Amino acid sequence: MLYFDPLYYLFAIPPLLLAMFAQWRVKSTFQSMSEVPARMTGAQAARQMLDSAGLTQVGIERVPGHLSDHYDPRHKVLRLSDSVYSQRSMAAVGVACHEAGHAFQDAKNYAPLTIRNAAVPAANFGSGIGVTVASVGLMLSSIPLGKVLLLAGIVMFAGVVFFQVVNLPVEFDASNRARRHLVEGNIISANEEQFVAKVLNAAALTYVAGTLQAVMTLLYFIMRFMGDRR
Repeated sequence: MLYFDPLYYLFAIPPLLLAMFAQWRVKSTFQSMSEVPARMTGAQAARQMLDSAGLTQVGIERVPGHLSDHYDPRHKVLRLSDSVYSQRSMAAVGVACHEAGHAFQDAKNYAPLTIRNAAVPAANFGSGIGVTVASVGLMLSSIPLGKVLLLAGIVMFAGVVFFQVVNLPVEFDASNRARRHLVEGNIISANEEQFVAKVLNAAALTYVAGTLQAVMTLLYFIMRFMGDRR
């Protein structure tokens, strides 16, 4: 069984520890940078960044939750959480303008973003059922049906890994665009960029951890499948 296989823990524990550290880092960094004042709220900074690029049609909405911020490419809307939308801090400005960076990508048909968006259905399906199917396949590995299920689970979960890998350049590029436009647009001064960088770098670590978790899970299933074929 998956959960009692020592090999599984060798694959799962390192990325899990990294993910836990990344989540702690994001929360602690956001909290500390929330105490560093900015001249604008997150919503105001994002609005200025969008308008400077002629993206006046992109809306900005407030949404509930903590760090639930995202860009909706279907409706061309930035959705900012309460702690970002109305807060005048480097944390709020950094997060809001990172999401504005995704709007920039969308407007310029940034290829990795287009690929990532196209992979969303496969990733959602694979994350929900891929691991379950593969796990059942492992439990039934002594019969032919088990091998079929394991292979099917691997194929489905591969969509999750593909999404995560493509997502890395998308997120890094959005952060780079935000940092550049924040200074060039005089939203923050050059010596304040270091504070925004701390928030965005902490967030980047969560993307890396998520990708590592997905890759290691897929590798575990592939190794089990190859081992069972011998």
